[in-house]
Order: sequence, then C-alpha cells, then structure tokens
Amino acid sequence: MKKIVLDARDMEYPLPLQLSLSHLQKMTLDEYLYMLHRKNPIPLIEIAKEKEYAYLTHNHNDIWHILICKNQNCNLEGLLDV
Repeated sequence: MKKIVLDARDMEYPLPLQLSLSHLQKMTLDEYLYMLHRKNPIPLIEIAKEKEYAYLTHNHNDIWHILICKNQNCNLEGLLDV
C-alpha cells in the first residue's frame, strides 16, 4: 500500500478538506490517505462514509491521525503510525 501523507495541522479550513478530497479523487485501490490534523475532521469522515471508503480516526497526544482508503478490505489499523 502506498501512503499519501497530508499534514494539515497548521492549515486553516477549508484547505485540509479541499486537499484531502483532491487526493481521494485521484487515489487508486492500493493507496491510502494518511492525514495529521489538530482536530477530528467530521466533514471528511462523513464523505468517506457516504462513499463507503475504509477509514480510521485515532487521537494520539492531541494529534488526530486520519486514514482513508478506497479499498474497503484495507487493514488501516495495521497502517496506523503512532
């Protein structure tokens, strides 16, 4: 699996959502988005749910790790880097 990293911790809304959606549109089934954010991006998670993508959110030391993959069989917990 190829990791696409998006560090959005210092970005202001709506840039993190715009960039993550752009990545999701271009991703293949063997890629996943790994986003770091200062908060849980609820709008992005709702879009991932609607599109039936695999997703995982995890808060570690006040940093949100958000993983999204088009492949529903992707083991995102195994790809979590904390």
